[in-house]
Amino acid sequence: MEAESLSARLLSMETHYDTLIIGGACAGLAAGTYAGRRAMKTLIITKDVGGQISTTPSVENYPAIDFTTGPELAQDMLMQAMKWGAEVQYDEIIRIEKRGEQDFMVTGDKGSYYGKSLILAYGKTPRNLDVPGEKKYAGKGVSYCVTCDAPLFRNRTVVVVGGGSSALEGALILSKVAAKVYLVHRRDEFRGEEVLIAQMKAEPKIEPVLSSVTQEVLGDGTYVTGLRVENINDNTTQDLTVDGVFVEIGFIVNSALIKGLVELDRLNQVITNKKMETSTSGIFACGDLTDSPYKQAVISAGEGATAALTAYSYINDGRPAGVDWTAHPTSR
Repeated sequence: MEAESLSARLLSMETHYDTLIIGGACAGLAAGTYAGRRAMKTLIITKDVGGQISTTPSVENYPAIDFTTGPELAQDMLMQAMKWGAEVQYDEIIRIEKRGEQDFMVTGDKGSYYGKSLILAYGKTPRNLDVPGEKKYAGKGVSYCVTCDAPLFRNRTVVVVGGGSSALEGALILSKVAAKVYLVHRRDEFRGEEVLIAQMKAEPKIEPVLSSVTQEVLGDGTYVTGLRVENINDNTTQDLTVDGVFVEIGFIVNSALIKGLVELDRLNQVITNKKMETSTSGIFACGDLTDSPYKQAVISAGEGATAALTAYSYINDGRPAGVDWTAHPTSR
């Protein structure tokens, strides 16, 4: 009896939210703003603010904003979400549980959080090369963030692995500080934005190494000294002498948290419908971790807004969220 009484007291101490948002980048922050504007008690749980956008030095394709930096955009979105009442908890999530029809528990390193609905918006993590030497020299010449680490390689020789827009942009950033930049890509042509391809081709410091895959990150036991690559056409190998290896081959979804909880596609992306509903009632998803084919900040923000409005309808027995441009109180 005493144990039951203690359990009841502990349960009454739990802070329950209308929605829990996991992720603090464009999708999660936009969801926080829209949930707040619907007077939902909202908690954003995130390791950091901005995600991938925070590593972007220039943003020139966000509607109505001619130019900003990724960190500035993320900070502005955070302030806007908080203005409308969203709370923010910095934590790393380790477990997600559905405890009832409208009852979710999310557990992180710092504690547990409870909500009537759940919005998954934590994006993706950098994809690894999965070659010998990569883990050994991570942080010792191997980097996954050009914006963060480019200044460390002033007047040195580096290599960027990848062929998409992020790899091209990374190579261009590095060309401003490094003496030489190799750009290794497994195909015979690049698949990024045309404007970036043109800029890359016009930059004499950048040397493309096409139709090539990485075999091994080389080092002296302490730091990176090179990258071994293999030509896929003739199977010949060459060692590029470099001081730094920047991995820009895309991102993957950390599916360990959500496997068995929601339906995933073959890439472990969360499958959603047009309203950002997942296969599990009360769980919504938005941003780069969904099966949406386009991974852009503005699209993630739009999906975040949709997820929040759908979550509002869910916890209010299907009542439509309505329009969102009428007058609202400035804060709660």
